Amino acid sequence: MSKVLVLYYSTYGHVEKLAGAVAAGVREAGATVDVKRVPETAPEAVAKAANFKLDQAAPVAKIEDLANYDAIIIGGPTRFGRMASQLATFIDQAGGLWAKGALNGKVGSAFTSTASQHGGQEVNLFSTITNLLHLGMVVVGLPYSFGGLTEMGEITGGTPYGATTIAGLDGSRQPSENELAGARFQGRHVAEIANKIFG
Repeated sequence: MSKVLVLYYSTYGHVEKLAGAVAAGVREAGATVDVKRVPETAPEAVAKAANFKLDQAAPVAKIEDLANYDAIIIGGPTRFGRMASQLATFIDQAGGLWAKGALNGKVGSAFTSTASQHGGQEVNLFSTITNLLHLGMVVVGLPYSFGGLTEMGEITGGTPYGATTIAGLDGSRQPSENELAGARFQGRHVAEIANKIFG
């Protein structure tokens, strides 16, 4: 079976919860999964003053780790319609992997969060997917075979480009069951495809 990395950055824990659901979906497909996070770049005093969630269980990744996986599912919050600088800083270090073609043909996927319904979820996912394509990866999204994408009875995240959650302007809203189900579906879907290619 394939080996999958769920790589994320989470400021307040919303993306961390999605990452856990993505990893659960990977396991459902019988693949091996590691969950790792990118390093925090904000000074510790600033992070503490802003109540960042600094006590996350996932180990911190190193850029060279990426070459050890058949699939990489990347998640992070949205900052003004783009990926957070912590995640961008990490990915910007992948030049050596790019030069060697170390990620060519591997499966890539993305997930995100925003504070509001229209806070740039899809733009963020496209910007992440652009990085995956530049690294030579085969991109997989969240297909409409996940019925939760057409949910109209509640406010919910979720796009065909990847799982999403809406955190609320004050961060008080936690990922809903539909959003977590989308993340699990995406993890399983990516792993099933990776299993076909690499299993």
